[in-house]
Formats: sequence, C-alpha cells, structure tokens
Amino acid sequence: MSELTIALDIMGGDHGPPVILSAAVKAIQLHPQIRFTLCGDKSVIESGITALTSDERDRVEIVHCSQTVEMGEAPTSALRNKKDSSMRRAIERVKSGQANACVSAGNTGALLTLSFYLLKTLSGIDRPALINMLPTTSNHKVFLLDLGANVNCTPEILFQYGVMGSVLAQEVSGITSPRVALLNVGEEDIKGNAQVKSADQLFRDAPGINYIGYVEGDDIFTDYADVVVTDGFTGNIALKSSEGLAKLVINEVKRQSQKNLYTRVLARIAFPLLKSIYNSVNPDQYNGASLIGLRGIVIKSHGNAQKDAFYYAIVQAMKEAEMHLPDKIKTKIETVLLEQL
Repeated sequence: MSELTIALDIMGGDHGPPVILSAAVKAIQLHPQIRFTLCGDKSVIESGITALTSDERDRVEIVHCSQTVEMGEAPTSALRNKKDSSMRRAIERVKSGQANACVSAGNTGALLTLSFYLLKTLSGIDRPALINMLPTTSNHKVFLLDLGANVNCTPEILFQYGVMGSVLAQEVSGITSPRVALLNVGEEDIKGNAQVKSADQLFRDAPGINYIGYVEGDDIFTDYADVVVTDGFTGNIALKSSEGLAKLVINEVKRQSQKNLYTRVLARIAFPLLKSIYNSVNPDQYNGASLIGLRGIVIKSHGNAQKDAFYYAIVQAMKEAEMHLPDKIKTKIETVLLEQL
C-alpha cells in the first residue's frame, strides 16, 4: 500500500488541538501507510502526540504556525490577514504536492475561500461543492451536495455538481452507473423553480449521466438515488436536520432504555440490536465532507467533532487520496461536462 501524507489544521474546530491530535494518533497507530503534516502551534502539537512511539513519531512532521483562523472570522480576513494560519499552511501543502490531502474542522467559509484561492477549480467547474454520504434504508449510502459551499447556484453549477457526485459515487461505492437526482418540492415536471427546471433539462440532455429526475426530501434516505443534487442553502438545512433527527433517535433510545427496571432489562437483551441502530444513524461515522471540484483534496470536518468523528474525516481523506479523486473528476468532465457546456 502506497504511503500517504495528510496535512491537518490542528488549531481549527470547537474543541481544538486535543481532539484533532488524539484522532491523528489513532490514525497513525491503525494505518501504517499514513504520514501527517501537523500545522499549528509547535508546543501544543508536541505535547499532544506523546503517546506515539519513536517509529510512529518519525511519520509526523510539525509545521509551526503563528496564526489561527477563528471560528467566527470573516473569510476575507482569513485570506488577507492570516497568511501564517494553520489552515492556510495545511492547504498550501496540498498545493505544493507535499501532502495528498488536508483536513480541517475550522471555519467553513474560510476553508472554502482559502481552498478556492490556493488550489483553484478544475477546468469546467465554476464552484467547488461540499458533499457527504448519508445512510439510507438499505445498505447503500447516498451522496448529497451541495452542503453549504454555495448558497446560490445556477443551473449549470447544479449540473456540474451532478457530474462530480456521480464520479464520487462510482469511486467510493463502486456503482457502475450512479442514479443522479435533483432535490425538488415534488416529483412532477411542473414542480420547482426556474433554476431547478433549467438544471433538469441540462441533465436530460447530458450523455453519460444516469439522471432519474426529481426527488423530494423524504426520498433522500430511501435509496431512491445514489446522488442527490441541490443548492448549498437547501442542502445544508437538509443535512443539519437529518443530523438533528439522528441525535434525537439516539437520545430517545437511551432515555427509554433507562426509564425503569423493565426497560433496562429489555435494553440489555436488545443491546446488539440497539447498538446496530446506533451505529447506522450515528452522525460521527459520516463526518468528513469533501470539497470536490478543486485541484486537490480538502476535507471539512464538523467543527464540534470529537476524536472518533475527526478520525472518520481523516479516513475519508485517505480514501480520496488513494483513488486520486480530482483526476477521476477531471476525466469525467472532459468526456461529459465540457461537451455539454
């Protein structure tokens, strides 16, 4: 297995270095092919990786950064005034080819802006998109995009999202011809705004895309489609709503199982089933949204991610690096997207 280098923004996120460094230590111990470039305060990093053996420590490079992009900071400020920030240095490592991917739990707007500025988009792509996998009622996963990178999207951008999402579904899930759908307020042709209707026509005219039409919000999780396309405003609300519902289900199961002696006994008997349900809806295992459409791999972790959730984001970065995702998207664009546009 080939060696991979992942650059981490250590200073980003609500919980900061302790969580991110713990996840990095876990990844190093579980994946012998991985190396890390840890960008942030050197003294903080060194104190957070003491659990590593000397051999494991040899797989870590520390890049000291004097600045941190704050969670509430304006993206333009991060771009202009934080040239030695941990976030920027991690992205620069990808740009220079010194890292195969970078992961950050920091300010989403700043990460998008810096990535767009430093890495640029692939030819034929106007804007990058945030995409992630979500569970469905079957064993398959659905890819939803955009999750908030672009609140307002033209029909052409929505079409580009569908092409990129199709590539990701092929590579990650091994689906030969992923089913691509547009999120809409109804499945009928007369439903939707002008933006969605125009995007629908672009998909119908496109060669090489298995477009199946409109889907409603409740069909995101029914395995009706492999890729669901929408604008960043709607996609972000759909994602956050699904995560909130998952947490409600998990907490309600816990609460009901501790209600009285009878429910505690039943919960113990049903523990394997309850654990399986918990694992299937636990948002942590779906942490790590890909910023696709760039000339490099950037993974956005939830800002409130704990150790295991951030670890999953690292794993996602590894997977995309191993499959050379930007190259695969570029090839698909050249054969489908540029011909269409």
